[in-house]
Formats: sequence, C-alpha cells, structure tokens
Amino acid sequence: MSTRRAELGDFLKARRAQVSPEEVGLPPGGRRRTPGLRREELAHLAGVGVTWYTWLEQGRPINASGQVLDAVAATLRLTATERAHLYRLAEATPLRPKLGVCASELVMTEIVTALDPLPAVITNTRFDIIQPNKAFSDLFHDWHTLPCVHKNLLWCIVTEPLARQQLLNYDDEVPYLVARLRSAYAEHIGDPDWEVDLARLRKLSPEFERLWSRHEVADCTPRPRHVAHPIAGELHFTVTELAVPAHPDLVMFVETPADELTRQRLPLTRRDPVAV
Repeated sequence: MSTRRAELGDFLKARRAQVSPEEVGLPPGGRRRTPGLRREELAHLAGVGVTWYTWLEQGRPINASGQVLDAVAATLRLTATERAHLYRLAEATPLRPKLGVCASELVMTEIVTALDPLPAVITNTRFDIIQPNKAFSDLFHDWHTLPCVHKNLLWCIVTEPLARQQLLNYDDEVPYLVARLRSAYAEHIGDPDWEVDLARLRKLSPEFERLWSRHEVADCTPRPRHVAHPIAGELHFTVTELAVPAHPDLVMFVETPADELTRQRLPLTRRDPVAV
C-alpha cells in the first residue's frame, strides 16, 4: 500500500467520523462503536458498492472516477478545499505542473526587503523560512531562542514557549497552519524531506500530532494575528499570503497593521534604529 493511498484512507475515515447520521437524513440508530457514519451507510448514500468503498478506505490501488469521488465528497459534505485534497490523494487530477523559473532569488529578496517596514517573509509550503525581511526578523526575534533543526514558522510556534505566550490567537492560528500544511502535504507524500520533518515534529509535539491526526485541510485566507510584544505592547495584524507564480512551492506572508495604534507602535519592535 502506497503512502499516498494510506493518507487517502485516513482522510476519508477522519471525515466520515465527523458526519452524523442526522446530518444526512438517517435515523440515529442504536449504540455506535465509532462516531459518524458507518462505511456501508456512506457507500449507500454515495451510490457506490460497500466493498469498493471499503477498499478505497483501506488504501487499495483501485481506480476512482471523478463522478464517484464527487458523490463521496458530497456525502461527506466536503468543502471545496477538502474536495480538491481528496482528488489529489486519489490521483484523480494531475499534480500542479512545475513552472519555469522567471524570477531569481535575488529579485525575490529585493521585493521582500522593499516591503519594510511591513514585516514580510518568504517560506516554502512546509513553512521553512526562506527569506525574511528585517522588520519580520525584528518582530519575531524572541520566537527563535531555542536551537532549531531549521528555521520554520510552525516549528517555532508549537515548540518555542515565548511564541506560545506572545501569539494571542494561538488556538486559532496553529490549527490553521497545520491544516495548510496538510493540504500541501498531498503533493509531497513520500518526499523524504517532508516525511522526516513530519515524523520528527509529531514526536516532538503531542499538540501537533493531535492536530495532524484530524486530517483537516485549508486554503489560504487573510487572517488576523494578535501579538503581545514585550516592548511595543499588543499589536494587531492582518496576515496576507501572496503566491510566487514562478516558484509554486513558495509563499510570501505580509503582516499589515490592522489598526492605527499598531501602525504607530510598529517602530518599537525594531532592534536597531531605522533610518528615516
């Protein structure tokens, strides 16, 4: 059984457990050993064979047409993001093609640097920090006090005590980042770099392991980030993610002040005086 097929089975089981019989018009029935729909119930509602669906969850190498996957997705009440994730895992759609390089790393560095004084950083879809600007490094300097295997946004947030204290909307941000990572993982299943990193983080952080096992996926969306800075005080940002078309595996994150007070306090986050 391939790793991708195993991931597909785990995703389907996790989503099936979240759909109650009442939601799809079935009577609650008697006592259930597991939450959510039974396999045979989902198969019946989706109009597919019970044996076929069982094999799909078991990760067997069977073909799944778009029409059948749509029926399963509709029964599981998947969002558009979850439906796309299902297709990628089932290999029913081609992976995103690699685009030709039309922007050098030097140009990208110049762009992210020019955004200062707005904090900005370029990462890959695994959240490894590729290129921060000075404003970003200054704002989140205290989040990197522990020795890291590599600089990674998610690793630092879930393992660095100061990050946990200073990120005021931690309980919303971390599940979102894990869901984004799960979405990106569908295109990197079996990649040794990804597999080793994920295994290490799952062992290191029980919280990450718990969130990862939920198989939640998410698309990028502008979101709030609330930070308690030791000098500047409480700061409120809107985080915007910008794609880098020439490099499909890279993302630029830009932190924009969400209110005037944050804009006024932002210079207090700088570790060195900023020339005017």
